[in-house]
Amino acid sequence: METSFDAATQTAPEIAAGATPISVFDEAALKTWLAGQPPETSAWVQSTGFEAKVGSVCAVPGKDGRIDRILCGRDEDTPDIWRLAALPDHLPVDDYALDFGADPAQAALGWMLGAYRFDRYKTAEKAKRPILGLPDDVDRRRLAATVEAMFLARDLINTPAEDMKPSDLATAAGAVAERYGAEFRVTAGADLLERNYPAIHAVGRAAADAPRLIDLTWGDPGGPKVTLVGKGVCFDSGGLGIKPAAGMKLMKKDMGGAASVLGLAGMIMALNLPVRLRLLIPAVENAIAGNAYRPMDVIRTRKGLTVEIGHTDAEGRVILCDALADAACEEPDLLLDVATLTGAARVALGTELPALFCNDDGLAQDILAHGEASDDPLWRLPLWPGYRKLIEGEAGDITNAPEGPFGGAITAALFLERFVGGAARWAHIDTMGWNTTARPGRPKGGEALALRALFAAIEDRYA
Repeated sequence: METSFDAATQTAPEIAAGATPISVFDEAALKTWLAGQPPETSAWVQSTGFEAKVGSVCAVPGKDGRIDRILCGRDEDTPDIWRLAALPDHLPVDDYALDFGADPAQAALGWMLGAYRFDRYKTAEKAKRPILGLPDDVDRRRLAATVEAMFLARDLINTPAEDMKPSDLATAAGAVAERYGAEFRVTAGADLLERNYPAIHAVGRAAADAPRLIDLTWGDPGGPKVTLVGKGVCFDSGGLGIKPAAGMKLMKKDMGGAASVLGLAGMIMALNLPVRLRLLIPAVENAIAGNAYRPMDVIRTRKGLTVEIGHTDAEGRVILCDALADAACEEPDLLLDVATLTGAARVALGTELPALFCNDDGLAQDILAHGEASDDPLWRLPLWPGYRKLIEGEAGDITNAPEGPFGGAITAALFLERFVGGAARWAHIDTMGWNTTARPGRPKGGEALALRALFAAIEDRYA
């Protein structure tokens, strides 16, 4: 069979010997292609009922009875990255190569993301996966860095809390630091008080595994300062304001922000962006014990502001405030934080669309544009100044849990905003960190939503 198709408007790559070609069609392109095929091929495709609908697949046999070509359906609304993403689950183990119908680099990324499996605890033999060959002009280094970043974040989020305690998260970050020659320091337990991180200590002190601040620095000290901060609540019981069982079930994912920024930091270092990178992860377990922090306690913070604890289950913003204050005192050019912070953001935007808060319109537009271009979308919500009065405390300067059920994502962002003075530009991403259902390339489980968008925005700004 031919390996090119004019109606696809793309030049077909060379197909490696022995690899089965994959051709991606919409309905119109399929009709054009079939018109030029032998009658037996056209008859076979029609007999299977394949009409190039999105997600549909047809294996076309050759004269020897073996699969000669894979046909895959799409529509114009399906981005290139997801056009092959479902195939690793539907094809027999073999070597494949994209013939036409999608950008090879994007299709390869989607294929690899679709091949992800979290099988650390599975006792059965690990199943082999089909392999997609790459044309020579695909940037393998970039592809590998992206996939490794996404897989690292997914693995960390998916790991049960028993094996992903604050110390385990620090070990994972240390491995990334060692790989890229980054400076690395961990401040844990009582040392947090000695070094003025009292809010992190207060939230995590009740856990058997001590709270800690993970601190990684890499790159040219004279380069533009880019600082990433991620919420690392390795498990969230709700503290003394304990969650119900249903609300606690997925709380191993409450370190999804930390996992995302660690993956993002690895990608920045792997692709050697010309920045001075700093990564800060406050890592705690919000546990229940006699020394747990309590409702209406007033907690001191690194910045000097005091926080009145309206609810112990609003702990993420409390630990982030110390890390953000530390980050901001260096006056970075760009400060990004990622956190599984509020259910209110999920109510407003659903589980697949992270909320973006930003104090710089140009930065916000850059992140949104790159999110749209990479099909890694976000949606901007306002840092509405009229709601600042809602976070004012009574006994303390501010409260971590304003009264009333409304605007929770906004008031949480406004809380964080109090600690970022000094940063030239700041963006806060309130993310789910989890795929609640499986979609092509995005299996159910831990997910680094917005990671690819953030990297693209950073690269575009500084590379």
